Amino acid sequence: MVTYQLEDSIATITMDDGKVNALSPSMLSQLNAMLDRAEADRAIVVLAGRTGVFSGGFDLAVLRAGGPDAGAMVRGGFELAERLLSFPMPVVIACTGHAVAMGVFIVLSGDYRIGTAGPYRITANEVAIGLAMPQPAIEICRQRLAPAHIQRAILLAEVYSPEDAVPAGFLDRIVPAADLSAAVRATATRLKTLDMHAHATSKQRTRGPALAALRAAIEGDPGLGPPRAAR
Repeated sequence: MVTYQLEDSIATITMDDGKVNALSPSMLSQLNAMLDRAEADRAIVVLAGRTGVFSGGFDLAVLRAGGPDAGAMVRGGFELAERLLSFPMPVVIACTGHAVAMGVFIVLSGDYRIGTAGPYRITANEVAIGLAMPQPAIEICRQRLAPAHIQRAILLAEVYSPEDAVPAGFLDRIVPAADLSAAVRATATRLKTLDMHAHATSKQRTRGPALAALRAAIEGDPGLGPPRAAR
């Protein structure tokens, strides 16, 4: 479901489950394994979806079943977002299409987000489907969305087109689908010129309060499972 390609110190991690790239326990485990590889390789990360969809969010079958597996999956999703937000190397998101629920929170956790133009949905749809927005998701939205869009996105579950997602703060830019790979590659190549120690230190300083709030939200949400070591 997840592939890894390293070229010129750029690690491209691609999700493709043949469907909607559901963030199942297996998908989350594989993503973390690939991030381990990228960290060991000291590589710029490009995180991409399959054509037409970045991710539709958590695996609904696991969520509907409830119990410890559902709680562990949800916790794992937000811990993945936390890891991306604090990753020591730059993370470029290639938003290849729809990004919904946890999928959009992963998009929000990249350092630079490039989306594909087209009839795609960018939305945090929890309230629309009868779920109270988890506190960790709110903290992720607070630190990336434009102030005027935070409540529209969270409380009203507004659906954004890729074009509208840029001023809202979900994406940094959009390009035609045919240009996405080249645009992402050019961005990642430019980021290779950064001093990585300065990047990692500045990221922690800039996002420190947001990361602390996210960690507190993860630990304080009763709907999330126990820490990985306690499972």
